[in-house]
Amino acid sequence: MNQLLQNLMGMGGMTDQVIATDFLISAKAGVRNYAVAITETATPELKAALRAQLNDAIATHEKITAYMMAKGYYHPHHLGEQLKVDLTVSDTAMNLAEKS
Repeated sequence: MNQLLQNLMGMGGMTDQVIATDFLISAKAGVRNYAVAITETATPELKAALRAQLNDAIATHEKITAYMMAKGYYHPHHLGEQLKVDLTVSDTAMNLAEKS
């Protein structure tokens, strides 16, 4: 999203953070769903295919996590810093709700 639209929406530079967070949540759901599907599958060929997809989903999750940590969007080992990020996101969401 270009900067003008981000500013008009009151989100500033948070759009990349929102997209990355959504992507991370989706990657986590994919890992969980592939793991469940593997346990429900009977054929070795399908299990192998699902394992390959699971490994790709785990790798994607790792890449997104590294990106978010590098950008300061995600602090899994520093809860105080994560709380600050989460409060900023909450304040932005509240402000957006008040504007609409």
